[in-house]
Amino acid sequence: MSNHITPAVNDQAFYLTEEHHVENGTMLGFWIYLMSDCLIFACLFAMFGVLGGNYAAGPGPKDLFDLDLVAVNTTMLLLSSITYGFAMLEMARNRKGATLAWLAITGCFGLAFVGIELTEFHHMIAEGAGPQRSAFLSSFFTLVGTHGLHVSFGILWLITLMVQLTQRGFTVEMRRRLNCLSLFWHFLDLIWIGVFTFVYLMGVLR
Repeated sequence: MSNHITPAVNDQAFYLTEEHHVENGTMLGFWIYLMSDCLIFACLFAMFGVLGGNYAAGPGPKDLFDLDLVAVNTTMLLLSSITYGFAMLEMARNRKGATLAWLAITGCFGLAFVGIELTEFHHMIAEGAGPQRSAFLSSFFTLVGTHGLHVSFGILWLITLMVQLTQRGFTVEMRRRLNCLSLFWHFLDLIWIGVFTFVYLMGVLR
């Protein structure tokens, strides 16, 4: 009797151990990716710190930045982080409809953020303050644009996960993917707080 039970128990233990290793491996790999992204943004912040004061007799932060608009944009991104948190709470309760609703709201806030940022870029370029105008503007467009691209990628990722969640439900893989996107989204919020403080606020108050 024990000879028949032992292999089944061993197989189950192996499966659970294998699944545990896969999940840990995925999260570890994603944390490594986030650390590499931190290095990229650290380099961009350092570049802006070095070049941000070189206006080449062109417009500076006080001439270009609208802090009211930037404040609205910041609010959009911070609210998206809150709504994503609500989505994760609904996922923990296994409420698929509510999770999808909060994810959709998060995506709308993200789209609003990108739309306002593109409007700002268009307005600056129309006034002759494009990235080729000065070292300040080159570093500004590179730093802020890189963050905007990350948010755009996050929105595409969010839409993809919403479609998968609708089709598959709360599988182990879906929960893990939503957790990874949660880390990514909150990471972008932290980076933007640095951009808002270091680039916009200090630029206007200097």
